[in-house]
Amino acid sequence: MTSGFVTWPLIVVGVDDQGAEVDRFGLGHGDDPTTLLAVHGWEVRRVRDVVRHPVEKQQLAMTFVVKPSLVEPLIVVPQATGVQLCRDDDLVNLEGEMALRHQRVAAYALVTSSLGFLMTEFSDRTGAPGQWGLPGGGLDDEEEPDRAVLREVWEESGQLIEVGELAVIRTSRWVGRAPTGRLEDYHAVRVVYRAVCPEPTEPVVHDVGGTTASAAWLLPAHLDSLALTSSWRSILRDVVRPGAPGADMSDVVMAPDQTDGPDHHHHDANAHDRARPQP
Repeated sequence: MTSGFVTWPLIVVGVDDQGAEVDRFGLGHGDDPTTLLAVHGWEVRRVRDVVRHPVEKQQLAMTFVVKPSLVEPLIVVPQATGVQLCRDDDLVNLEGEMALRHQRVAAYALVTSSLGFLMTEFSDRTGAPGQWGLPGGGLDDEEEPDRAVLREVWEESGQLIEVGELAVIRTSRWVGRAPTGRLEDYHAVRVVYRAVCPEPTEPVVHDVGGTTASAAWLLPAHLDSLALTSSWRSILRDVVRPGAPGADMSDVVMAPDQTDGPDHHHHDANAHDRARPQP
């Protein structure tokens, strides 16, 4: 956890069941919001929203509904507030080379319709070509996350959706090379919504030449044979609710994957992100 007088691009806000703010702090590079709230003595009940500051448009506030933790607040070293740091297996550092820190927020959606789940296949511009995940991508300047989901789903599949509640926020961190060859210490913050598509059509990728090779509507049983990345498989388990459309997903999809451990995530955790446009 980082301290000092800093203008934070990402703010973590804790509110009680009545919506009264009980805590607020910045999300430093590599930090995880749920872990930081635990350090401050709070247990997360659910994530409420992610919105931009009405004046400081570059600042995003992630609000969580919390309650006092039954466990004493943790006294930890800074590294314990963050996510597992992973490195590319084949990474070779040049002498004197320093990794550039980069923190990026991206928005995604679990989209359901009468045809099943909307899934997207990663292109060869990503770190996981031929594998599949949920539609979505990085936020444009001053773009709200829920608006970014609408735009990204249209670009990647041609579907018009209705964005519902915010489901989860997940973070990951890796050190490796961006598509430009630049060495980066990369902190990904994923905002995942639930959404519905009232009038599904045959998916069409409009962002030709981007990070999406194809898109498809798939029934739960079809996901068994799909090359889901381990990180997206893990997120699906967290987002799909009992009684919701697609909740009858097969045991194969919902079972923990042997590559879910921290030693294996870095190959696919940022499949969209690793082919992002460079600033």
